[in-house]
Amino acid sequence: MENETQVENHNVIVQRTFSDRKRTNILKRAEQSTIVFLLPKVPKLISPNVLTLIGTLGSGLVFLAFVLGTYFANWYLLLGIIGLVINWLGDSLDGRLAYFRNIPRRWYGFALDIIADWIGIVLIGFGYYIYAENGTQIIAFAFVALYGWSIIISQLRYKITNEYSIDSGFVGPTELRFIIALILILEVLFQGSITYLAGFITILLFIINVIDSLKLLKLGDLRDKNQD
Repeated sequence: MENETQVENHNVIVQRTFSDRKRTNILKRAEQSTIVFLLPKVPKLISPNVLTLIGTLGSGLVFLAFVLGTYFANWYLLLGIIGLVINWLGDSLDGRLAYFRNIPRRWYGFALDIIADWIGIVLIGFGYYIYAENGTQIIAFAFVALYGWSIIISQLRYKITNEYSIDSGFVGPTELRFIIALILILEVLFQGSITYLAGFITILLFIINVIDSLKLLKLGDLRDKNQD
């Protein structure tokens, strides 16, 4: 009976905490369980806005890792993994903490989250631009541009469907962080591999964006027809 009550309470917390968005990513259950576990442990002095700042600082650490990897030794890239973890903590807990504490600022938080995400991806992209060898910096530019495209898609999807989703099918920001972390590890082990791996991810992101854009246009067309 006690276990059933705990499960029920957990489900209530999950429903309330994630009520503003739809998630479809592979790591959805594990991620949500981790967030629900961490939320009660966040000190009261730390506000959602502070967590947003912490997440952005995490992206700054990834940027710093690329700089140190460029001018000193490439094993400094491993600091970027810590930066990605910090970024996940801040980015994943900020809005969820507001809903958990019943102090959500839906539109303010929505706008702040998008701005912070954009600043974070620019920092990471610029860091890779510094690290990249001559002639391959365009990959950094393409990655930032394509990530920006994915942000635009999520906002347009929200406008058309009234459902906010930050995932592209089974892949979301968390999965992307795992992929970037893996790329950093492989670059430390096999220097120079980052060019090919980052290129592959950029191409994959382009394909995902094209597919999502076509789906978005169909949704828009369907809504237009339903309004006629």
